[in-house]
Amino acid sequence: MSLVAISSVDASNARQYIQVMESLGAAVRLLTPEADGPAEDLLQGAGGLLLSGGPDVDPARYGAAPDPSAGLHLCRPLDALELKLLDYALGRDMPVLAICRGMQLLNVAFGGKLIQDLPDHREEDHEGELVSRKHSIFLSPGSKAAAIIGSAGFFRVNSRHHQGLREAQRAPRLMSTAYSVEDGLVEGLESVEHSWVIGLQCHPERQDEVPRSFANLFAALAERAEGFGGSQGLSSINIK
Repeated sequence: MSLVAISSVDASNARQYIQVMESLGAAVRLLTPEADGPAEDLLQGAGGLLLSGGPDVDPARYGAAPDPSAGLHLCRPLDALELKLLDYALGRDMPVLAICRGMQLLNVAFGGKLIQDLPDHREEDHEGELVSRKHSIFLSPGSKAAAIIGSAGFFRVNSRHHQGLREAQRAPRLMSTAYSVEDGLVEGLESVEHSWVIGLQCHPERQDEVPRSFANLFAALAERAEGFGGSQGLSSINIK
């Protein structure tokens, strides 16, 4: 059985990610900002890391001052935890799936920046209930995500974020693999330096809001995690 570590601001936020991974037969270790200790101990025995959606990444992490009009919701202890976990995972070529905030953090970890407010991509209020926006993305042929999903091309997906990046903010060492059709926002990132590091801006864990084939990403993470050898892979990769 594979063991996947899931980082999240709290258990409630992680609920859907946990349900999806457990439905695939994977064991899950939830890591929240209260988790203490070195990354080596927190990820002991884990074969994969899932960085979930959540609060905004602190602009100080990419050398910017907070925009007072952006309505930022920060959790600096989560930033510190996830950067620590990601550094350890990347250094050992551990499989990483980074979703929404997770993809943004991945970009920051590699030296990229973020746009602090994108109001046209956040949830919409329908009679007091926040519901996902929908938009079209183009997923590039040849990307790992396209191979896992089973096809490239145009997809209709959800959108629940107000931060993100375009090519100007992308870390040069990451490859853009998907774009928003409407405005060119980067919707997918992958590391060419690692075996399996995939970031998506949409929320595939909300399975009724994306194509069914997107569930293959979680199945692939579980499979990769099961085959991951804890001491194998790259002995040292500096992500900065």
